Amino acid sequence: MNSSRLILGVDLGGTHVKGIVVDSSGRICGEDTRRTADGADDGWQGNVRALVAALRQRFPEITAAGLCAPGLAARDERSIVNMPGRLRGLAGLVWSDELELPTVVLNDAHAALLGEVWQGAASGGANVLMITLGTGVGGAAMVDGRLLRGHLGRAGHVGHVSLNPEGTPDIVGTPGSLEDAIGDCTVAERSGGRFQSTRDLVAAAVAGDSEAGQTWARSVRALGAALASLINVLDPQTIVLGGGIAAAGDVLFKPLAASLARMEWRVGSSRVAVVPARLGAQAGAFGAAYRALQNLSKS
Repeated sequence: MNSSRLILGVDLGGTHVKGIVVDSSGRICGEDTRRTADGADDGWQGNVRALVAALRQRFPEITAAGLCAPGLAARDERSIVNMPGRLRGLAGLVWSDELELPTVVLNDAHAALLGEVWQGAASGGANVLMITLGTGVGGAAMVDGRLLRGHLGRAGHVGHVSLNPEGTPDIVGTPGSLEDAIGDCTVAERSGGRFQSTRDLVAAAVAGDSEAGQTWARSVRALGAALASLINVLDPQTIVLGGGIAAAGDVLFKPLAASLARMEWRVGSSRVAVVPARLGAQAGAFGAAYRALQNLSKS
């Protein structure tokens, strides 16, 4: 690729639209952020257009774009084909036409993994699992250098693996899922109504609240069991944990390491590295830009 050409990466989230302009080495040349304004008349679409127009005005060398969003991406990577519940009008929107710029489209968790492999915590990795721990639990997997998408684009939705077949069905119908075991969406239920956020639950546990500590320990053990199972299926070298819950630091990573010491199938002295994500809120935009770069290299 000509080094003078620049790539735009856009991450369309439920709260903010983030954009970065990068060169082929991943160096950020410019960035912008707008509120998504989901639900307002022409809100989120108008804000995406405004962000892209502003960055293209500043950087006319932009050659192509990558855009990531929640939902399932079309196999031709031109649109999101399924996004229930929010961002009305997103499903089926062809972004190359919308932005008048060659644009590749992918799922936001898939993009975050690509970003971390390109410029982040799993740099250069070929067998990587990424899990985002927040309101829900998302994920993506790379095996032998290939991003797994699957038949319908569902590959990587690790939050919906079942840990208890007798458990309550989650939002996609999976009983006793990982998402319900550790996601922020169920912390009130898991704590008997005492806490409304994982941040508050963890703070109480650290302060010595034994009930909060037990609730948090059960959640971390559930995550350990899920990771041990996924290690057996995908055989990653590195697992990257991102999202707001992963920002808990040692209070998450230390007990998780202890759980994996008991549960992980280790061959000889090998063990999977479990590391925090490095790119933070920019991971999706980096990964979207990287996907666009990959497409350019094929043309």
